Amino acid sequence: MSGTKSREILYGKSPEELAAICEQLAMPRFAARQIARWLYVRHVEDPLRMTDLSAANRQRLAELCTPALTPPERVSVSSDRTKKYLFRTLRGHFIESAYIPDGQRATLCVSSQAGCRMGCRFCATGRQGLQQSLSAAEILNQIVSLPEREHLTNLVFMGMGEPLDNMDNVLRALEILTAPWGFAWSPTRITLSTAGVVPQLERFLEASNVHLAVSLHNPFPDERAEIMPVEKAWPIARVVEILRRHDFTHQRRVSFEYIVMSGMNDSPRHIRELTRLLNGIKCRINLIRFHRIPDSPYFSPDDQAMIRFRDALTARGIQTTIRASRGEDIQAACGLLSTRLRAGI
Repeated sequence: MSGTKSREILYGKSPEELAAICEQLAMPRFAARQIARWLYVRHVEDPLRMTDLSAANRQRLAELCTPALTPPERVSVSSDRTKKYLFRTLRGHFIESAYIPDGQRATLCVSSQAGCRMGCRFCATGRQGLQQSLSAAEILNQIVSLPEREHLTNLVFMGMGEPLDNMDNVLRALEILTAPWGFAWSPTRITLSTAGVVPQLERFLEASNVHLAVSLHNPFPDERAEIMPVEKAWPIARVVEILRRHDFTHQRRVSFEYIVMSGMNDSPRHIRELTRLLNGIKCRINLIRFHRIPDSPYFSPDDQAMIRFRDALTARGIQTTIRASRGEDIQAACGLLSTRLRAGI
């Protein structure tokens, strides 16, 4: 409608951006820090509840702004206590995130996109294509609106989507999560997983100190390209070259995710090539059982085969672990998140 002002979303903005809004509304610039504290420390986004602002300023802010935080629409609970939450984005798409309690540790697997355009053959999310990249507010909403928010110890950007394909919003969310004026989380509590979007990788490494996990899954370029089309655009060798130049300290880790598919990427020659490819990088390999998706030609090895593969890599000097599968019965395990049916695809 002509003359109608667009409504601002406060959640997801930095203090500098909040200061610009304050200036627009003839509010003092220091009010930006007060607003940030309400948003990211108290998790209140309704300006009318920001009681250390004047009543007139609260009203002006409320007339300009619109809320972004929404509760999950559905929860599925696994027999192993993993919970999968369904959220609706502001544009009407759907995403899933997985809450994984484990003793004193509680991890949330967050999504950065509704769907994904990387097209990995072993991933249910990749099958639905990309519907939307999430805003910083939509990324953070998965954390803030989580019923178990106060129990969280760790975050992993390993849900739906490729985080480096939504770089600006992911970096904004990471800044808010780790900044003293934001959630004030230590970067060591957060891990970001990527298939290797080379144009954004170096920017991410410079802009953030969170841990990095690289989806590797096959060390041979031709075989990796068959299951991960991203290899054709950005080869894993180029990703490793960038990582080899980066100074990973004891406070920042790099790991490689490796979904094991029986007879496809678990042979002695794969072990030899993994050793050669990762030589000189202080890293860890996380072995993940393949979780079957409909019409998939891939299968997971049995437990003994997984252990043999792990031990062979460990013997060659690469720290290797087998990641426990969680939430498979509710389609919350690695590679199973999908809102394809809800997207009408």
